[in-house]
Amino acid sequence: MKQRISVRAIVRREGKTLLLRRADGRQSIVGQYELPGGKVAYEEQPEDALRRYLHDDVGVHVQTAQLYDAVTYIDHDDRAIQYVVLVYLVSLAAGHHAIELSSHYSKYEWKTFKNIQQDEVTDLTSLLLGIIQQKKITDDLVTEENKIVDEITSNEMIIVYSDGGSRGNPGPSAAGFVIINAHQEMVEQGGEYLGITTNSVAEYHGVRLGLERALELGYKKIDFRVDSMMIVNQMNGIYTIKNRELWPIHDRIRGLIRQFDMVKFSHVKREFNQLADGMVNKTLDAKARQLE
Repeated sequence: MKQRISVRAIVRREGKTLLLRRADGRQSIVGQYELPGGKVAYEEQPEDALRRYLHDDVGVHVQTAQLYDAVTYIDHDDRAIQYVVLVYLVSLAAGHHAIELSSHYSKYEWKTFKNIQQDEVTDLTSLLLGIIQQKKITDDLVTEENKIVDEITSNEMIIVYSDGGSRGNPGPSAAGFVIINAHQEMVEQGGEYLGITTNSVAEYHGVRLGLERALELGYKKIDFRVDSMMIVNQMNGIYTIKNRELWPIHDRIRGLIRQFDMVKFSHVKREFNQLADGMVNKTLDAKARQLE
């Protein structure tokens, strides 16, 4: 059996969920409503796929995407394929709420859970909505979760970009971080030479450095942006840490996180993490010059 990865978005507004009606595709889904999203392309990260579908099919931009659940689904039209569906709670960027549908959809509606009829949605959408209800996520609770996510735009929230690298893996390694405030201004940056270690350990130390400095500066809410999907998934509890070498630094980070009101981890492409990456290379280059 083949496996494919798919992403779906729960977009909320005033206690209602965004649903799109299919205008094309297989006969079994044409005219049916579904949550925005679709298949993840080869070498594409899930959050990048989510942003692509919401932009291309709905005409909106994502402010934040918070992983809500991961489920498996076998398509009734092709039972040789099992989908791993990643479901996200999504908040939209300010100023980009006007819906502009692509040719794949003929209509959109905002509906409360209790007003969604099972025969008007696709089988996958019915499954996902059922899981949401089983987890007792009412309209009020989901709205509250989105309020938490939306706080990222408040003045109290900072963005921390962190990175780590090893020249040799294992080899000479360093970690770096950059802190950005709510006005998109850099308020702090730093790096630390780590000696001989691996990329994974260095990546974790980047997170540790960012947390330590943010705590010193008195911040209580952090939106971490990291280009390592492994770090993001492990910090979000999706993957377990099997490498014992990472246990001590992971425990240190967990202890730091408990001192904050909120810490969120999101994945970004490497090209969007150049500031932190620059601090890593700057630190390694400085150490190399010392040893010459």
